[in-house]
Amino acid sequence: MAKLLYIETVGCQMNVLDSELVAAGLARAGYQPTENRHKADVILFNTCSVRQHAEDKVYSALGRLKHLKDRHPDRIIGVIGCMAQNDQGLIFRRAPHVDLVVGPGRLGRLPELLDLVAAGAGPQMEVSLDRGSATKLSVAESFQSRIPSERDQSQQPSNQAMVRIMFGCNKFCTYCIVPSVRGPEQSRSVDEIEAEVRQLADQGCLEITLLGQTVNSYKHPAGERTYRLSDLLYRLNDIAGPRRLKFVTNYPGHMTDDLIEAVRDLPKVSHYLHVPAQSGSDRILKRMKRAYSAGAYREMLERIRQAIPDAAITSDFIVGFCGETEEDFQQTIDLVSEARFKNSFIFKYSTRPGTASAEKYVDDVPYDVKQRRNNELLAIQNAISLEDNQPLVGRTLEILVEGPSKTSRKHAESGPVVQLVGRTSRDRIVVFDGDRHLSGQIIPVEIEKVSQFTLFGKQL
Repeated sequence: MAKLLYIETVGCQMNVLDSELVAAGLARAGYQPTENRHKADVILFNTCSVRQHAEDKVYSALGRLKHLKDRHPDRIIGVIGCMAQNDQGLIFRRAPHVDLVVGPGRLGRLPELLDLVAAGAGPQMEVSLDRGSATKLSVAESFQSRIPSERDQSQQPSNQAMVRIMFGCNKFCTYCIVPSVRGPEQSRSVDEIEAEVRQLADQGCLEITLLGQTVNSYKHPAGERTYRLSDLLYRLNDIAGPRRLKFVTNYPGHMTDDLIEAVRDLPKVSHYLHVPAQSGSDRILKRMKRAYSAGAYREMLERIRQAIPDAAITSDFIVGFCGETEEDFQQTIDLVSEARFKNSFIFKYSTRPGTASAEKYVDDVPYDVKQRRNNELLAIQNAISLEDNQPLVGRTLEILVEGPSKTSRKHAESGPVVQLVGRTSRDRIVVFDGDRHLSGQIIPVEIEKVSQFTLFGKQL
């Protein structure tokens, strides 16, 4: 009888992909997925260490599972991902009922480690070594193909997929723990990525998102040349089948002209770019060790908009970073107001142990000030998003249908016609009523009304 596996994922798209890889690997080891953690034989939390809230959420969930573990000691509870790599043995001390702690570079060993726990070998911890010694150790497992060579026939094919093209980060922004938990930058070979994309194309995948911590830092030597992200896009654009290619997340300093021109010229590459700015203040950007100025960021935006006038650009911002004054914050407001991003993800700064900012700077901006700045910046961005969505009313857009919307799933809508959700090639979310069998298809939808976050339409 197959064992039941429950995975809860917190954090970025890298973690979502890691969870897919884990699920695929454990399916080959005889595990079947379940959405009910209380019935699962194995409960895994794939974790994030970027913000304190994400870690608190996981520790809270682990605490609630103690009584389940007391009643069913054979159930296996594990913490995987970035928090596992960062906290390591602290997890066992805070949650003694946890059986397994596995970092993101060692996920390939999960089947073996689960067998050890089940055999009574006790709690298991598998994490990468330091950045220097872990490089060769982690790369092979970190770059597992999303699709195994002998695909589990019980898995349903997907029309959207993520493909990791690189792993790790070398930027060492002072607020960020990622370089410590995911290791140094390592790019996969073009041939290996192309082979994976061809597999996905053969299975009917229509949209592929290339992932990297700083995806436009991609570089891979092959013979006498070094492939950049733009070169990779040209290779993948020629593969029959997929209709859309996206890539996230970009670093402003690597948004080069050759990459912008590839986005402009290649018909399958979406005119959607996520390029986090983090702040509009040069003083704060220097403290963050972002290695560019607000002026350089503006110049990059100008180059993109000259080449691709209809580009949808999104960004990230941190408010209340150490030492941020009202003048610094006003400069961020100025950047958001001028840039007119499609949307921005705005976060309140929280100190992360192990980062340079935690060691060098005092977290001196009061929480209520951070909250006010967060709300103010969000209100400005939301007003821009709503204003920029208004001209889309009455237009017909091509939508890749992802499936029933959250509202439809929440109300357990039955029957063939339900509320569906999909995305445009520029990553705008569209909601409309249609047959659930449209999932995975690209169809025309006429936009009837908009909000700052969502377009509402009708199928044509």
